[in-house]
Amino acid sequence: MTAVRAPLDRAADWELLRGAVKGVAKKYSQDQCAAKATAGGRAVVLTVADGHGSAAHFRSDQGARWAVEEFTACAEVFAHEAVRLGADAANWPELRAEARLLPRAVGHRWQQRALVHDASSPAHGAGPARRAAARARRDQEGPAGTWDLAAYGSTLLGAVLTPHMLLCWQLGDGDIVLVDDDGVPRTPLSTGPDMGDETDSLCEPEPWRKTRTHWQPLTGGPPPAVLLSTDGLSKSFADHQGFLDFATGVCERAVGQGVAAVQGQLEDWLARAAKYSGDDTTLVAAFATATATATATATATAGAERGAPGTASDDAPGTAPEGTTTA
Repeated sequence: MTAVRAPLDRAADWELLRGAVKGVAKKYSQDQCAAKATAGGRAVVLTVADGHGSAAHFRSDQGARWAVEEFTACAEVFAHEAVRLGADAANWPELRAEARLLPRAVGHRWQQRALVHDASSPAHGAGPARRAAARARRDQEGPAGTWDLAAYGSTLLGAVLTPHMLLCWQLGDGDIVLVDDDGVPRTPLSTGPDMGDETDSLCEPEPWRKTRTHWQPLTGGPPPAVLLSTDGLSKSFADHQGFLDFATGVCERAVGQGVAAVQGQLEDWLARAAKYSGDDTTLVAAFATATATATATATATAGAERGAPGTASDDAPGTAPEGTTTA
């Protein structure tokens, strides 16, 4: 078992954690992740992806890497806009509309990379003539064609956090946990216990239609801690409450010991978890500094005067639980 030791990334408004551990007896990890400060340190982008890893998805490590790269590229553009416009609640409907479009942009970019790779090196083998025909078809049809991209299948979770708002996106399994200033955890995009090994994937047609979205203006109190993890972490616990207790414990130690100290221990915690799940285990997180907390307090005051909207979670069409809205 090996671990990825990532340096602490400290931004002006946020402190970040990032860690990943390869599963027991696995040749290489199918997980990818990123935790990056952007917009001059006023925003962060978090993302994790989990390649499916089975025989049918034998290139999913590449699919997960592309998922993280393409989400990060798109989310950074959005984060700059959210920082530029987010202080004024009048701009929030526009930003929310942009957030709903982001999964489509990521999906198209991911599909294009998979198509280019598969046309040059077909997943199921082909001679020069068939490769040339595949490239010609790709150039003609693009993502609109009917393609078999199962070899590259991957989940994708992402978040953008600014002093004024939090946006989360989720396709497939894994966990996004928000822990408030009182240490109370919640999972706004959870759909309940996993049913077997099937999961939504970027390799499916129009995966953006199955991407769930959470929008949360930060209009009261400090921004929550945001933790994203692949399902290898939650599967290592006997029950969901145990996983939530772990997430809360990470936050408590970040407050009590400092984020740098937690970063130093993170890979050991993940390695211990991976022994139980046997799966690749990845976690990224963001914690607000005093600067972000002060900005959120000012936003709360301004939002109260304007009548700011509340939290909403957007699910894929036809799957919205009670109390949520659909895109």
